[in-house]
Amino acid sequence: MKFIHLSDLHIGKRVHEVSMLDEQSCILSQILSVIADTRADAVLISGDVYDKTVPSAEAVTLFDDFLYRLSERNLPVLMISGNHDSPERLAFGNRLLEKSRIHISPVYTGEIQPVTLSDEYGDVHFWLLPFLKPGQVRHCFPEETVESYTDACRVAVAHMGFDKSRRNVLLAHQFVTGAATCESEELSVGGTDNVDVTVFEDFDYTALGHLHGPQNVGSNRVRYCGTPLKYSFSEANQHKSVTLVELGGKGHLHVELIPLTPRHDLRELRGGFAALTDRANYENTPTDDYLHILLTDEEDVPEAAGRLRAIYPNLLQLSYDNTRTRTSQLVDGPGEVPNRLPLELFDELYQKQNNQPMSPVQRAFMQTLMESIGERSV
Repeated sequence: MKFIHLSDLHIGKRVHEVSMLDEQSCILSQILSVIADTRADAVLISGDVYDKTVPSAEAVTLFDDFLYRLSERNLPVLMISGNHDSPERLAFGNRLLEKSRIHISPVYTGEIQPVTLSDEYGDVHFWLLPFLKPGQVRHCFPEETVESYTDACRVAVAHMGFDKSRRNVLLAHQFVTGAATCESEELSVGGTDNVDVTVFEDFDYTALGHLHGPQNVGSNRVRYCGTPLKYSFSEANQHKSVTLVELGGKGHLHVELIPLTPRHDLRELRGGFAALTDRANYENTPTDDYLHILLTDEEDVPEAAGRLRAIYPNLLQLSYDNTRTRTSQLVDGPGEVPNRLPLELFDELYQKQNNQPMSPVQRAFMQTLMESIGERSV
């Protein structure tokens, strides 16, 4: 049996206040092509379908179209809610959708019924475990000791009562200890939401969602497929893909990554303003990508963002990487000041904050300014 593992679509996401809906529409169409080309038997979506618990009408419309195009192929779709989703809203109409082979995890009540699919090796049981917090599990099983996220998931799995000798696949949306994170993810301070990977050891494959970087945790039997698009510049160096899982007989598993190509990449550019605006350097490059530009000029460039957007229209973030920004110094008090002139004090403050003295032009400007407000200067 072959199935596609997806997660963290984050439909409706805005990056630096720029809507990603058009990019998401493009990548979902590409995913549909991958599904057709690989002749997958099912599609798994491991949470964070939407970016917000109350998604926009445009986001709902886009995902509705994606599900409809999947249903046209009579392809089973198995889906759980993530921490960004509203379980109640996502599961609306799930009993009706089951007639179209679209299975959505209901609000967690402590009881999970598997979705069973079959191939030449027999049945495969898919268990849909939505994003869980310890309080939810304590409410369902007050007799159990649930003090952590690991406890919550371990108790939830134990109460599934599945036959370990059969083939079992779990969909879950949690942060598994040891996995690599990035800035775009919502994680608890101190790692309180960590789940130990041993919770999933009895499953033939655990299709995880929550973390945006594609990665195995311990082995290829426990895997984050990652987001289909880059959603922050901390993901700029990641290679996005679709995870294709081929499940053979009991104990036989093959995982393949199929690269995805966005309409516009999200990446970082670094260099001096003159070099970045030199036509010879940017000609025949994708200047309409979503960019974070790091200027290495020692002096601030006047109106840099507007001038750069004339060449790079999707500039999302502009920052400087130079001597001043790389050196962090505490600004101490000036010490004894009675016999020190205001311009000297300001010069000292400027140098401590910027790791360089004022230029002659800057110093002349400050002297003129101080004289104009009646301050004594050299």
